[in-house]
Parts: sequence; C-alpha cells; structure tokens
Amino acid sequence: MKSGQVTIKDIARELGISPSTVSRALKDHPDISAETKKAVTELADKLKYTPNSIALSLRQSKSNTIGVIIPEIIHFFFSTVISGIEDIAYDAGYSVIVSQSNESYEREVIDSKALFNNRVDGMLISLSRETTQYDHLRSIYDRGIPMVFFDRGTDAIDCSKVIVDDFGGSFEATEHLIKQGYKRIAHLSGPPSLRISEDRLQGYKAALEKYGHTYDETLVMRDHASEDEQFAKELTSKLLTGKNPPDAIFAINDMAALGAMMAAKEKGLNIPDEFGIVGFSNWRFTSLTEPPMTTVNQPGFEMGQEAARLLIKQIEAKEDEEVPSETVKLKTNLIIRSSSLKS
Repeated sequence: MKSGQVTIKDIARELGISPSTVSRALKDHPDISAETKKAVTELADKLKYTPNSIALSLRQSKSNTIGVIIPEIIHFFFSTVISGIEDIAYDAGYSVIVSQSNESYEREVIDSKALFNNRVDGMLISLSRETTQYDHLRSIYDRGIPMVFFDRGTDAIDCSKVIVDDFGGSFEATEHLIKQGYKRIAHLSGPPSLRISEDRLQGYKAALEKYGHTYDETLVMRDHASEDEQFAKELTSKLLTGKNPPDAIFAINDMAALGAMMAAKEKGLNIPDEFGIVGFSNWRFTSLTEPPMTTVNQPGFEMGQEAARLLIKQIEAKEDEEVPSETVKLKTNLIIRSSSLKS
C-alpha cells in the first residue's frame, strides 16, 4: 500500500476486525480493549495512515443529495427504479441527481467523479454493460461515500446491493415454454460482463435440465447490444435459417424479444402456434404487440425504494456505527400473454 492511499478499511482488513472498531480504536474509545487499540495504532503507524480529510468534511457537512447512475434513462425498468428512489429520498429530505452512463464505462467514470465533486451524500449505481473494472467506484467508496448497487452490481466492492431473482425469473419463463409443448427453446443472452446475463442464462439451463431437455449451446446467442431490437432480429433470423431451428425463444429482455418477434413474423411463422416468445422486464409496449408478449415482470419501483432505504441508512449512521452490507433479492413474476400460449 502506498502512503496516502491507506484507509480505515485497509487496516480493518489486515487485522480481521470491522472498520467501525478501527475508527473507535483510533479515537481511543473506552469500549475498545487496550490490546486492540495497540494493534490498530501500530499498524496505522506502519502503513502511514492519515485520516481522509475529504471524507471527514463530507461527514460533517451533508448536502442532503443522493447521486444515481443508471445505464439508460429511456429504459422503462430504470425509470420505475428512479421513481422508487425518489419516493423514499424526498420523504427523507434528500434531493436526487440522476446521471446516465449510456451503457459506457467511460461515461460511468465521468459521472461518478462529477457526483463526488458535487458532494453527494451517497450514490446508487447500476453498472454499464461495458464496466469490468471498478477502481473509479472503489476509490470513491474508500473515501467514505456510502454506495449501493441496484440491478447490476459487482462483488468487487463490499457494499449493499438490491437485485431481482434473475435466475428464478428465467427458470419460470423457460419452464412455461416447456409446459406449452415447445421442444427447441433458444435463448437470446446478454453481455457476459453483466451478472444478470449469467444468472438468466443459468436459470434457462436449469429449467431445461429439470425437464430433460438437452442444453444446446448453438441455441444461445449473445446479444451484446442488449437493448437493440434490430440486432436481436438479426440473431433470431440466423437461428431460424439454420438446419434445426428453434420453435421458441426466451430473451434476456423485452427489446430482444421484440426483435425475435419481428424475425419470426418476417419468416412467416405463426406466433404462438409455430413459434413461442417470452421476454423479461415487462416494458409497457409488451401488452401492445401483436400478439401481446409474455414477459417476466421486475419490481422496479420496489427496487428503487429498497436501494434508497439502504443508502439513507448508511448515510445517517453515526460515524462509529457499523452498518453491514446487505443483499436484497426481490421476487419476479411471469405475466403470461398470447405470444407463448399455444391454442
């Protein structure tokens, strides 16, 4: 560790104790044993630890503002999350600043720095699909800014997360298609960098295994654009023109499912009798497609509420109070419509 970069969390990690214990030991708190105080102070001296003045000033002068970084504002799911965040934040006396990374790692870095420089009290973050490095967020977190991930997070930073049961939702979607009698079910997956892509893929695989369907990797297509229905349409067209085409698709999200629907119609397939489709997220348009689209509903508003509650709990904790990180997993539910109901 370099001088000036050492934090209370680094000392806590080295000694196997909590950050709050380190903080109280450095302040000579009477509840901390002499042995622990000695170990902490000796290690702090060895590592040349100095208190982070920026973090201290932020603790002492609240802005009553929460920063939010989302991948895309246009995404209906994320707009409902923002509504949930605002519902809790405003009632608690906080204003909300929203930035969108536009699915760009570089934009996410810029946005996080801008929010930090604007002295937000904490940050709620959903990672971009390009993000595979987390130093920009770790440096902010280590400076004492509370942080909570929602929907898309990482285990590289030990902070709270609010997610949905992506595995369970995908399992239920695939199981539904199997019970409707579809035999070769394809999956439009997402970028492998996103945990939600992998969890939904695993849910799909688990349902196939449970019902004795052989997993065929040629039926899994990676949709790196994720929200581009035209790209999803092209991927589906490739599947449908192959030697042994699928008779159904479970897509990672509703935009990908819409692309699959466009490809199937262009091929002249009857939906759902010849080709079944299930999406994920329950965008508003899914009830307006022809036929209406079966989809997995995500509780976006509730996710925003839970994320805001967790963050405010951390912001308002006393300096020597340890607030353990939590992972809140919200249930999904399958909304069955005509795109997957065989007559």
